[in-house]
Amino acid sequence: MAKRIDVSDLNVYYGDFKAVEDVTMTVEPRSVTAFIGSSGCGKSTFLRTLNRMHEVTPGARVQGKVMLDNLDVYGPSVDPVAVRREIGMVFQRANPFPTMSIYDNVIAGAKLNNQRLSKSRADEIVERSLRDANLWEEVKDRLNKPGAGLSGGQQQRLCIARATAVEPTVLLMDEPCSALDPISTLAIEDLIAKLKENYTIVIVTHNMQQAARVSDRTAFFNLAGTGQPGRLIEMGDTNKIFTKPDKKETENYITGRFG
Repeated sequence: MAKRIDVSDLNVYYGDFKAVEDVTMTVEPRSVTAFIGSSGCGKSTFLRTLNRMHEVTPGARVQGKVMLDNLDVYGPSVDPVAVRREIGMVFQRANPFPTMSIYDNVIAGAKLNNQRLSKSRADEIVERSLRDANLWEEVKDRLNKPGAGLSGGQQQRLCIARATAVEPTVLLMDEPCSALDPISTLAIEDLIAKLKENYTIVIVTHNMQQAARVSDRTAFFNLAGTGQPGRLIEMGDTNKIFTKPDKKETENYITGRFG
């Protein structure tokens, strides 16, 4: 079941450097929220705080609160590994496990969560996840072949299947189409539209047209200057952000990118 994310007064640090400052937002369930903004403005950094992935970087820390429905993601008794099962992530470049088959790539996370997974149950999870990723018909006859042998677009959909196999409630996508050709990009965008029926989806993208096509709501991030922290400038319905934003800073960015 898709869940809602509420972020309050979030600051993100790497050591003494403040990378993102004072972000408050709500991400609605069963919707697509796009993060846009110039390079280095903290979009991906902020995205990674939503499932505590930034913590793998030494010295990274946050101040503020992230709630997943009623769960305090940064609560003192909360296991970050459990958070990452609940809030999955798809990265910029497809990263299937190179020595594993397509089948084993999909089931890897589920096996870690349930060591006694039966073969029939594993088969069910693999087929469901590959169907969810619009990949089943393309690979059903070669599940034992290496995942790394797929095309770039297929590999990215394989990674999405791997993420959904553990049945998360939220999917974070960090520029999932940036390394793909236009046809593969369209396939991922069609998939995102399908996945939002069951998941809360947050996507970082530099492609304004993509944000306009796939998202229900858009958040614009920017920074005042080099060395300054990224800030959330404005967030709202995507159509409004792209046609009649409240902030001049947002309007200038959108106009510049489309102009």
